Amino acid sequence: MSESTATTDRSSADGPESEGSPEEAGRDFGRLMREITQSDLLVVVFAIFAAMLLGGLLVVLADKDVLATTGYFFSRPGDFFAAVGGTLSSVFTTMFQGAIYNTNASDVAVGIRPFTQTLTVATPLILAGLGLGLGFRAGLFNIGAQGQIIIGATVGAYVGFAWDLPVVLHLIVAVVGCVLGGAIWGFIPGFLKARTGAHEVITTIMLNYIALNLVSFALSKTAFQRPGSTNPQSPLIAETAEYPLILGSAYNLHLGFLLALAAAGGVWWLLERSTWGFQFRAVGANPHAARTAGMSVSKVYILVMVTAGALAGLAGSAQILGTEHSLTAGVAASFGFDAITVALLGRSRPLGIVFAALLFGALRAAGPALQVQAGVPVDIVLVIQSLIVLFIAAPPLVRTMFRLPAPAHVKEVAA
Repeated sequence: MSESTATTDRSSADGPESEGSPEEAGRDFGRLMREITQSDLLVVVFAIFAAMLLGGLLVVLADKDVLATTGYFFSRPGDFFAAVGGTLSSVFTTMFQGAIYNTNASDVAVGIRPFTQTLTVATPLILAGLGLGLGFRAGLFNIGAQGQIIIGATVGAYVGFAWDLPVVLHLIVAVVGCVLGGAIWGFIPGFLKARTGAHEVITTIMLNYIALNLVSFALSKTAFQRPGSTNPQSPLIAETAEYPLILGSAYNLHLGFLLALAAAGGVWWLLERSTWGFQFRAVGANPHAARTAGMSVSKVYILVMVTAGALAGLAGSAQILGTEHSLTAGVAASFGFDAITVALLGRSRPLGIVFAALLFGALRAAGPALQVQAGVPVDIVLVIQSLIVLFIAAPPLVRTMFRLPAPAHVKEVAA
C-alpha cells in the first residue's frame, strides 16, 4: 500500500469530526513546541542578533539627531551615517556599561556592580526557566510560573515576617515555605491534567489570575498589612530570613544566585542521570509509547508540575528573601512570563536556560542606564525581548533571513 493511500486511510479512520478537535490542536501545539525547543544553536544565536539589530534600528529611527540629518541626506549623506553610527555606538556602549562593566567607574569594585546586578536579576529567571524547561521536556506547556512565583513568595513572606526563629533556621524554613507554596500551586494543574485531561495551558493561565487576586486579597487583611501604612504591602521580613549578600552590602547579589546554579545542576542530573528523568523525557517524546512500556503517565504529569512549581517557588524566594523583602501584588514582576522565553531560548536545557537568563538579566539591568545616559526609553528592552520571542518561535524565518540550511529532519519531511 502506498504512503498516500495509508495517509488517506488514516484520515478516514479518524473521521472528519477529529479535525480541529482539542486533541488535534494539542498535538499541533506539541509539534510546534518541539520544533522551537529543538532549534539549532546557530538559529538561536542569529535570532538574538536579528532582535538586537531591529531594536537598534528602532532606536535610530526615533533619535532626533538622526532624523535631523534626513532632511539633507542627499546633499550630505555622511552626516546621516555618522549620526546613525554615533547613536548605535552610544546605545550599545551604555548597555555594556549598564549590564557588564562600568568603564567610567573610579575602581574595579564600583565597575563590576552592573554585572552583579545582572546576576541578581537573572536569578529568578534561572529558577523559573528551569521549571518551565522541565515541563517542556516532559511535553507539558506550563504557563503558570507567574502564579507559582506569587504563591511561593506569599508563603515565604509570611514565614519571614510573622515567625520568630533563630538565624539559620528562619531562612531555611522561609525557603521551604516558598518551595511548598509553588509546589502546591503546580500540583493543581498537574492533578487536573492527570485525572481529568484538562489542558495545562488553560488551567495554569487561570491559576495565574487567581494567584494575583489572592495576594491582593491577602494584602487587604490585617495579618498581611504593614502597621502604620495604607499601602498594600506586608511588613518587612526579619533579617534572619533574608538571603545573605555574597559580596557585601555594596552589592545586591545574594545567596539565591548560588542556589539557582545548584538547582540548574540538580535539574540536569534529574533529566539526564535519573530514572525519573528518563520517564519525564519518554513521556514528553511519546506518552502513548511510554504508557505501553509500563510508565505511569499520570504520575509523571503530577511530578513534573510539582517540581516545576517548586522551582518557581524558589524564584519567588529570590524576590521576597533576596531583593524585595516585602510582599506586594507586583512581587513577581513579569519574571514568570519572561521565564517562558528563557526556557525556549535555552532550548529547555539547564545550561542553555542559565545563559538565556543571564542575557535577559543583562537587558533588564541595562534598562535604567539606557534611559538615563542614552535617552532611550526603557521600553526598548521589552521590544528586544519580544523580538527574540518572535524569532525563536519561527526558526524557518531565521533560516530564511540568514540563508541557514534546514536541519536534517526538516529536509527528510520535505522530501
